[in-house]
Amino acid sequence: MSVRITLVAAARSSSLLTERFDDDRPLDQAGWHEVQLNAYRLVPLSAAELRYCSPTPRSRATGDALGFAPLAQPALRDCDMGRWRGLTLAEVTAREPAAVDAWLADPRSAPHGGEPLLAFISRIGGWLDTRPADDGASLVAVAEPAVVRAALVYALKAPPSSYWNVDVRPLSTVALTGRAGCWSLCLETAA
Repeated sequence: MSVRITLVAAARSSSLLTERFDDDRPLDQAGWHEVQLNAYRLVPLSAAELRYCSPTPRSRATGDALGFAPLAQPALRDCDMGRWRGLTLAEVTAREPAAVDAWLADPRSAPHGGEPLLAFISRIGGWLDTRPADDGASLVAVAEPAVVRAALVYALKAPPSSYWNVDVRPLSTVALTGRAGCWSLCLETAA
């Protein structure tokens, strides 16, 4: 028994340079425009038997704009960044350079007082592993880019440090096929 989960990275709520930790802002104008430009290739995913999204405003808005009518999943929330919530990486680095270095170097550290990277990856993996594995079932989930990165690291059983080497762009998609503890990355050609 296996399931196919297509992950869709939420559209933008800010430019990459002004992206904030635990950003609860809705889609910005550029994000809405990106959804319109990419809808033709993403709308077919609404045929999935189950449609989910992260509870963030931009993930919900992206899923709704694509006609998914997704069910919000608390387990798909972004990493809890504690006192760094709402700040940019540049702002945090200026205030707490040693803490940022520790956070980037050790996936078990949480100098921000929130969730360690390793716990975040495990939480997202737990969500993947509890999806119904009806043979041939298809699911779609719209989530923050960080959630998609964590899912890929978990599915590929890659070291947690590889999280920093995965670039997930707004509205990019990736499919995972398999079942609990046994996932494969599925890359497809454009139709």
